[in-house]
Amino acid sequence: MARDVSDTTPIGSKDELISWIAVGEKPPAAFRLGTEHEKFPFYRDDLAPVPYEGRPGAGGIRHLLEGMQAKLGWEPIVDAGHIIGLAGPEGGGAISLEPGGQFELSGAPVETVHDTAAELAQHLADVKAVAEPHGIGFVPLGHSPLWTRAETPVMPKGRYKIMANYMPKVGTRGLDMMFRTCTVQVNLDFADEADMVRKLRVSLALQPLATALFAASPFTEGQLNGFQSMRSEIWRDTDNARSGMIPFAFDEGMSYEAYVDWALDVPMYFVKRGATYHDVAGASFRDLLAGKLAQLPGEKATISDWANHLSTLFPEVRLKRFLEMRGADAGSPEMLNALPAFWVGLLYDQSALDAAWDLVKGWSNAERQALRDAVPKQGLSATIAGRSLRDLAGEVLAQSRGGLTRRARRNAAGADETVFLDPLDAIVAGDRTLSQRLAARYRAEWDGNVGPVFSEFAI
Repeated sequence: MARDVSDTTPIGSKDELISWIAVGEKPPAAFRLGTEHEKFPFYRDDLAPVPYEGRPGAGGIRHLLEGMQAKLGWEPIVDAGHIIGLAGPEGGGAISLEPGGQFELSGAPVETVHDTAAELAQHLADVKAVAEPHGIGFVPLGHSPLWTRAETPVMPKGRYKIMANYMPKVGTRGLDMMFRTCTVQVNLDFADEADMVRKLRVSLALQPLATALFAASPFTEGQLNGFQSMRSEIWRDTDNARSGMIPFAFDEGMSYEAYVDWALDVPMYFVKRGATYHDVAGASFRDLLAGKLAQLPGEKATISDWANHLSTLFPEVRLKRFLEMRGADAGSPEMLNALPAFWVGLLYDQSALDAAWDLVKGWSNAERQALRDAVPKQGLSATIAGRSLRDLAGEVLAQSRGGLTRRARRNAAGADETVFLDPLDAIVAGDRTLSQRLAARYRAEWDGNVGPVFSEFAI
């Protein structure tokens, strides 16, 4: 999760909440993309998870952050005296921690997939240089492959303590989501309200396809878990009031206001005042807006309260001042680069976007939900409207490739952004997904031992 916002400007009406989102509108020439990815740190000598303060003779998460601060010169983000992240200069990205120590790069807004790939390569080189002296490596999978939840460390961040207390009240898998999953997402712009609605609908309908293509979480506690994307399965019962396929997005008249109305009805987690996180879990943002929040009498909503509340909503596609694609497992560097290429090709080219909408517009809410529910286990074998996802994927990838071709954004070697789709094309042509490949190696080459994933798949 990115850094919590600090803006004490008061908000007095719903119109201001709507306007805050609408400020994100940009002309297409100014569209950018930002890639975020998470990865699990581990000690290479015994494959143990990495606690915040480390262990005797070995550094921990704090040392990684301090090392990255020294290397990059980024501003430290501190919570109750603990460094819990780094902020790049002038909005140029951030490094943050997920609840179980998952190390996250929130990339800067960049112009091309080439740029985000270069950013990723530099980040991985930097973090490897900082981590190696501590004997720490990273494994980028959608679910922690080995450790129990009890073995997983807890990061010292105020909002996570509040969330951890609340999650078991609203679902069965919230703590697993917090402590044992990793994702990759791409953030994309919209030109106006109509453009936002079209992109939101297309990306929601196709998010299960992305989940299937990027599935990379077949292991739990050292064994096969029976799913291609355990991360996606966990989200099916985490906190359904704030997650899922948000079917209202397909209602006639969908708008910024409709999303705001939904967000206002999602219970809050916290209100941050200064450095203090006040636990208001289950309370209504409407009460805060009206100055009637029982836990904080007299407090009125601010810009930071609204921005932070929106960051605690977890639908498959999230609207803030941009759209966040949230359906994919973390994976190998080539897959981390394939995700932004996939969505940029579809959503940043009008012909591709229109073609994708023509493909999905006839699907019902029930069909979309059934597909989303089937994908964690069935992957590309799942079906909708009589077609398998593997079959649909070929058509959608062709649309994305066409969009990237028409964008014609080339690197120094003259290659356009379509090169990043090659691993997805291979999967659709018959190769197995990363999850399936790992499961096959576990059964055969690894003889039922998940340990080799930490050496062969580490970054």
